[in-house]
Amino acid sequence: MKSLVRLSATVGLVSSVLAGSVLAGAMQVLAIPTEQILQKLRPVPVFTIANNQGAPLVASPNGEKGPAVAGVFISQKDAQAFLDSLKTRSPEIAKNVQVVPISLAEIFQLNETNKGKPDKLEFAFVPSKQQVDSALTLLNKSGQQVKQFNGTPIFVARGGKDKGYLTIQQGNQTVIPMFFKKEELQVLLDRFKQQQPAQAANIEIQVLNLEGVMEVLKTKNDPQLNQIVLIPSQESIDFVRSLSPQQPAQNKPATPAPKK
Repeated sequence: MKSLVRLSATVGLVSSVLAGSVLAGAMQVLAIPTEQILQKLRPVPVFTIANNQGAPLVASPNGEKGPAVAGVFISQKDAQAFLDSLKTRSPEIAKNVQVVPISLAEIFQLNETNKGKPDKLEFAFVPSKQQVDSALTLLNKSGQQVKQFNGTPIFVARGGKDKGYLTIQQGNQTVIPMFFKKEELQVLLDRFKQQQPAQAANIEIQVLNLEGVMEVLKTKNDPQLNQIVLIPSQESIDFVRSLSPQQPAQNKPATPAPKK
C-alpha cells in the first residue's frame, strides 16, 4: 500500500515564520487573500469564557485603564479550569459565563476589524502549559538556551537530506500538518517510521509559534504557505462535536462581559 505520509522537498517555511514580524507591512500587498487565510483557520476551535450572548469575559492589565483583553484558550480543559477557579474567586461573575468554542478564523477576523480602534477588544492566547513545556524541551535539546517560550507553540516535523517537511495526503492535496499537540504529531511520526524506516531515521520535530504563522500568512504570498494545515487537538475536536445542536458554538463575541 502506498504511503500517504512522506517527506517533501519544501524548505524554508520555518525561517519565513520566524521572520514574520520583519515582513509585516513591507509584504502586505503580496499577502495571501484574506479568505484563504480564514479557510485555514476556520477548522481550528479555540475557547473563550463568555456569557449567553457570546460576550467574552475581559480584564484590564493589572486593573488599570487600557484595552479590554479577552483570554483565548487553546485547550478546552484549561478554559474549564479557569472557569472553575473563577467560581471560587468571583462566583457572581462565574454564574453568568461558560466555556464557549469559537473558530480561530473569527478571532483573526475580529482582530483585523478592530485594528486601530481606540476601544478595541484585544485577544490574548493562553497556550497549554504542557505544550509550552514540550516546546522548551525541544528548543533546549536543539542547543538553544531558552527559559521562556513566547507565544503559542505548534509543532512540525522535518527530515531527510534537504530537511523537507513531513507531509500527508488530504484529499487531492499534499499538505504540511502543523500540530497544536506534540504527542499527536508523534503518532504521525511513529506511523511514518513503520512505513519508511530509512527516511525516518533523521526526522526531528521543530516548534514554531501560532502568532508567527498567522503573521506570515497575512504578510507573505508564498506558494509554500498554501500547503500549511493547522491540526487542532483531538480533545478540542471531540468537545465541539459533543455540543448538542440546540447549543451551537458562539461565532462572534459581542459587547464584553464584566471585567474579572
